[in-house]
Amino acid sequence: MTVIGTDTRAVSPDLLQLILSSLADDKAVDPVTIDLTGKTSIADAMVVVTGNSQRHLATMAEHLIARLKRAGLQGLGSEGGGQSDWLLLDAGDVIVHLFKDDVRRFYDLEKLWGAALPEQLVVARLHA
Repeated sequence: MTVIGTDTRAVSPDLLQLILSSLADDKAVDPVTIDLTGKTSIADAMVVVTGNSQRHLATMAEHLIARLKRAGLQGLGSEGGGQSDWLLLDAGDVIVHLFKDDVRRFYDLEKLWGAALPEQLVVARLHA
């Protein structure tokens, strides 16, 4: 698993571990965790994975939703499904994107969200 960013301390370690464990059990391909701390208020972390087929994506999503509900998570949101090449699960502090490979490469969320924001670059240069 790859982690982009510097700090995932704001995310419940149990929630993030439950998500990553469920995805690993379902053979998610190339999982990446992106730290969103200081970049947005929508979530503290984003997990991006690839599935081999639409059925694989749907199965990973179904299993993850069931595990999160068993763990007591309420207000779980999801988008996509059926014949979709991209599913999104909103687990509160963690947003999970499940993509087919070509769609993941097209949107390239790792680059979009993993890149340093301009003010972070300025601060980094001042301390260099």
